[in-house]
Amino acid sequence: MKDKFYAYIQKLQDQICAGLETVDGAAKFREDLWERPEGGGGRTRVIENGNVFEKGGVNISGVHGKLPEAMQKMFGVAEADFFACGLSLVLHPKNPMVPTVHANWRYFEMYDENGKVIEQWFGGGQDLTPYYLFEEDAVHFHQTCKTACDKHNPDFYSKYKNQCDTYFWNAHRNEARGIGGLFFDYCKANETMDMEDWYNFVTEVGDSFLEAYVPIVEKRKNLEYTDANRTWQEIRRGRYVEFNLVHDKGTLFGLKTNGRIESILMSLPPHVQWVYDHQPEEGSKEEKIIKVLQEPVDWV
Repeated sequence: MKDKFYAYIQKLQDQICAGLETVDGAAKFREDLWERPEGGGGRTRVIENGNVFEKGGVNISGVHGKLPEAMQKMFGVAEADFFACGLSLVLHPKNPMVPTVHANWRYFEMYDENGKVIEQWFGGGQDLTPYYLFEEDAVHFHQTCKTACDKHNPDFYSKYKNQCDTYFWNAHRNEARGIGGLFFDYCKANETMDMEDWYNFVTEVGDSFLEAYVPIVEKRKNLEYTDANRTWQEIRRGRYVEFNLVHDKGTLFGLKTNGRIESILMSLPPHVQWVYDHQPEEGSKEEKIIKVLQEPVDWV
């Protein structure tokens, strides 16, 4: 399963990067191959200063070795070996009318002293963070997520949408990071889903990403915007940074397992503002998105 899924994310990385380069029309992804001293490595691809994307990354990694002590405590186990692989992406568009997007699909195995698999699971999802709200974009993104989920279980969309709304919550701000999407973790074999079924589900969601995001980018990338719109985008990007550095499990996992810092922190935008006690004008489009982030919305 680990070989099968790693081959899948290599192919998916190629597909997503090609699709995004077409949308941007100018910038190309820069590739870095790296190795982890304790075992494994990855392929980082970053796009910067394009027509559409100010900064973004589409990264894959496959790491293995002794489970770090911090992760032993998290999982409640003694010494063990592990393997983890995944694709993680974040895209920060230049135009404030185009939303930031994040997605991740991953697989994890843990072994006993004889090398036997004792734990294995999938995780992942995709979510949207707009700076200005276009309801039809939210509906499109969520409908694409639901269509992918419905092919495998009619309960998955509702369940994983709710988990996304719960997970991407900036508790210290008491607001959502964005308008959500899907989030699933610890997807293990059970009475109704074996690991092959989970593989089929996770890859279905991965294959849906470009369909979920690219039409939104195409629709919004040429809209006019002002310096004030840009300032608002940078203020809201600050909330994005806060979530990633304070709450995000993937970021924390990477930092605690001696991950590659440049790859882990590629999710951070290049231009951000923290303005003291900034409040949007009453009745403005900026206030509109703030109100939407106060509690989850059923978009479909």
